[in-house]
Amino acid sequence: MQNNIERAKQFMPFDALKGFREMLRFVEKQNEDKKVFSSDFLDILNEKLNTLEKGKNVKVTYFYDLNYIETCGVVKSVDVINQTLILLNTKISFDDIMDIEYI
Repeated sequence: MQNNIERAKQFMPFDALKGFREMLRFVEKQNEDKKVFSSDFLDILNEKLNTLEKGKNVKVTYFYDLNYIETCGVVKSVDVINQTLILLNTKISFDDIMDIEYI
């Protein structure tokens, strides 16, 4: 009986890229649609943007590459003309921001 099991193993599929299928499933699950916010929510977010101070540490949740992600950083500037929040290493459009909080 053991001989038949060993023989059957040669016909099993070969997975040359171990973990690749799991990674693909994980990435597929991560894609989200960009949320549409109510005007009340946008008013609160706008108030948060108006109170941001240069040099303060913040945590920003924003939409990027089909996902909502969080990043922490120091506020470099708030560009009202171009509608962007600029952290030391990141530029974030106001339209993509979901939440801002001081840390």
